Amino acid sequence: MAGQKIKLVISGRTYPMEAETPEVEQLMRLAAEDVDGMLKKLSWQFPSTSFEDKLMIVAVREAAAKLLSQKNMRNLVDEADSLEQDLNSYLDGKKKE
Repeated sequence: MAGQKIKLVISGRTYPMEAETPEVEQLMRLAAEDVDGMLKKLSWQFPSTSFEDKLMIVAVREAAAKLLSQKNMRNLVDEADSLEQDLNSYLDGKKKE
């Protein structure tokens, strides 16, 4: 199934994209707004920095945030697994009583 063709505007530049589902389209539009906001803030903070350098700063920040989210997710999965083991041990003990 072909995705929906959309256009995202970031820093006054239009980027043609394709969204596989309406949910992905919504997330892409929210992401574009977020990136646009970060670029505006960086433009205000560093007016002489090139657009490409500002994009690189945004990309590194977003990649770091993604990696942190992945680490947090792994920690939550590990904690859930540990709780499941504790619960199973507890229930096994109750069955023996």
